[in-house]
Amino acid sequence: MDCYTANWNPLGEEAFYRKFELYTMEWSLKEDLRDCLVAAAPYGGPIALLKNNARREKSPSARPLLEIYSASGLLLASIPWKSGQLVHLGWTASEDLLCIQEDGTVLIYNLFCEFKRHFSMGNEVLQNHVLEAKVFHTEYGTGVAILTGAHRFSLTTNIDDLKLRRMPEVPGLQKPPSCWAVLSQDRVTIILLAVGHDLYLLDNTSCSVVTPPGMSPSAGAYLQMAVSFNYRCLALFTDTGYIWMGLATLKEKLCEFNSSIRSPPKQMVWCMRPRSRQRAVVVAWDRQLMVAGNSTECIQFVLDEDSYLVPELDGVRILSRTSHEFLHEIPEASQEIFKIASMAPGALLLEAQKEYEKESQKADEYLREIKDQKLLPEAVSQCIEAAGYEHEPDTQKSLLRAASFGKCFIDKFPPESFVRMCQDLRVLNAIRDYQIGIPLTFTQYKRLTIEVLLDRLVLRRLYPLAIRICEYLRLSEIQGVSRILAHWACYKVQQKDKSDEEVAHAINQKLGDTPGISYSEIAARAYDCGRTELAIKLLEYEPRSGEQVPLLLKMKRSKLALSKAIESGDTDLVYTVVLHLKNELNRGTFFMTLQNQPVALSLYRQFCKHQERETLKDLYNQDDNHQELGNFHVHSSYSEQRIEGRVGALQNALDEYYKAKNEFAAKATEDQIKLLRLQRHLQEDFDKPYLDLSLHDTVSNLILDGHHKRAEQLYREFKIPDKRYWWLKISALANRGDWEEMEKFSKSKKSPIGYLPFVEISVKHHNRYEAKKYAPRVTPEQRVKAFVLVGDLDQAADAAIEHKNETEMNFVLSKCTASTDAAVAEKLNRARAQLLKK
Repeated sequence: MDCYTANWNPLGEEAFYRKFELYTMEWSLKEDLRDCLVAAAPYGGPIALLKNNARREKSPSARPLLEIYSASGLLLASIPWKSGQLVHLGWTASEDLLCIQEDGTVLIYNLFCEFKRHFSMGNEVLQNHVLEAKVFHTEYGTGVAILTGAHRFSLTTNIDDLKLRRMPEVPGLQKPPSCWAVLSQDRVTIILLAVGHDLYLLDNTSCSVVTPPGMSPSAGAYLQMAVSFNYRCLALFTDTGYIWMGLATLKEKLCEFNSSIRSPPKQMVWCMRPRSRQRAVVVAWDRQLMVAGNSTECIQFVLDEDSYLVPELDGVRILSRTSHEFLHEIPEASQEIFKIASMAPGALLLEAQKEYEKESQKADEYLREIKDQKLLPEAVSQCIEAAGYEHEPDTQKSLLRAASFGKCFIDKFPPESFVRMCQDLRVLNAIRDYQIGIPLTFTQYKRLTIEVLLDRLVLRRLYPLAIRICEYLRLSEIQGVSRILAHWACYKVQQKDKSDEEVAHAINQKLGDTPGISYSEIAARAYDCGRTELAIKLLEYEPRSGEQVPLLLKMKRSKLALSKAIESGDTDLVYTVVLHLKNELNRGTFFMTLQNQPVALSLYRQFCKHQERETLKDLYNQDDNHQELGNFHVHSSYSEQRIEGRVGALQNALDEYYKAKNEFAAKATEDQIKLLRLQRHLQEDFDKPYLDLSLHDTVSNLILDGHHKRAEQLYREFKIPDKRYWWLKISALANRGDWEEMEKFSKSKKSPIGYLPFVEISVKHHNRYEAKKYAPRVTPEQRVKAFVLVGDLDQAADAAIEHKNETEMNFVLSKCTASTDAAVAEKLNRARAQLLKK
């Protein structure tokens, strides 16, 4: 353990800092970092370098070179820089590279130097040029702040939702500020800048002078400032070597330190660990690195070569031409275990395990000491936690073996934390490999989450590793493997060296029917890459027609889209394609296309019936469908207000029905025309509404109004059947109460409907007196019913006895009451008894 703490450097009495190598860099740089524009993404992200940026020669060989490396120095991509003069490089939260030019244009590239898009920081920046720029991160997203040649600031807080803000002017500012930083306070982004001995705060509306609390009066002019990774703390460096550290709100001082170095530092960044009480900044000069915090002492390191500092969530990465190092505060769990002469339970457990491996009895002594204090669970937890903070696999294994050893002596110790740590460390060790080059710490990994880490592996096109991690952690297919395979397929379609058939087959072989895979999304990517035939082949594997059709329409393959929509059986989908075709094709071609698809044609006709009646007429004309044309004209006649228009439409229908050889429809239409003309004359003669009534209603209304001759005329002209006319007439006469006319009509000739209807209608209108007139004229088989209806039970009984019909006798008996019809009932019972004897 003594050897292990050899690279620990104390800062004050409680804190220790350690600097260790992550990678020996593979990039073989010939230039010094000071001669390049450098940007390294946080969370172990990639490094962007722009070489030869200071040169302005036009020869291609002297052009600046933009290169992107992994954190281990492996080249991911490079391009010659052919655009404008670059001022600053920065990374977004999603690991896109922002290249900020002198003219205020910001170009966005992915990890492989593939151009994505660009935007401008506004006309004012274009006119005055960019002096300095900074990329920052807030809860809104990735932002960009610009200092122009007019010494004015402009910024946007989210490059994905571009809203440019021009900050207020600093009064009397004639030269660029000595240093400036972007702060975030109460969800508002502000700029802090230093001019000599003064600090100015720019918010949305005003510029105010601020003085940090507890700042020494003899501190001097500000040379450098740094904002912490979480934007909560601020550090200021002055020309007397004085360092002030406090909250970014400038309301509280945390600590101060006098470095006695007056020369301006190259860089100053914060080095803090989440939930730690220690506050420290790392200041870099050409050949010196200093860690200063809440102590009168500091830690100093000699730099062998030009270096670049990258602030992280829990430390600082230090880049140079040959190495990539990490400087951080030793976490409490590691201190407790590895500190010299430590008697912490974790330290004793680690010793116990080592002695156990040596088969020494000291193992039992150490274990008893921990168990006597009842600290064994705490010792196991300490070892598990400390293993997460270690970078070297051997140290991780040693601590995890100790934890596993301690677990054996605890009843019911929950294994989840141990298992989870083993899984996490295996994932971390895999991505830290120099071939992958993502040196995440355990703290960073937990903040980043496994989902984001998988996204970053996918962005680097490390699909096999991402899939192995998903399978190892047993993530759901939709969240893990399916999503990664979909990304792989989208990348695969961009490869131009293979035929469409080969690529489609390879994708289907790999993906198959994996849940959560959308072939339509992959096909869309293929189409965007200009590979339409490949997109169509991939769509063949898409089981959901709703996903196939929109893309086929986008690709101008409308006829294929129509076939797919019809196959799906989804009428809404068919309508979508048909209406798209209607807008895309000329009328004739559109109709001809539908002719070959009966289902689509039928659905379009249904649509036209409700939405476009005239188009429906054109469709029937094209098909020479005279029957449907006739129906169309009949339907159209009802929308005509004037009688002439209606008759004209019906006449057209009549012509079409004759062409269709539909005699019945033609005769019905002819009769309707004749009826309409008659109804118009009736309306004119009697000044009453007859139009739009049916033939029956017209006849009935004429009888009701007493126009019997006109009703007779319609009866003869339209050849209304006798039975129907008699029913109509007696119903209308009864409604009118014209019983005299009804009696006269009953005697005009023999009734084709008999006389029982006369009885029934009279009774229905509560006129039994009239009903009794017709009862004797009813045919013998209906006479019993007629007499019962008029209430003459005696005659009904006589008729039933005369017919010798037991059913009729029972029917009359059921109507008799004991008090009034006893004689009738007795007569019926005697007759029924005699009938039964026979």
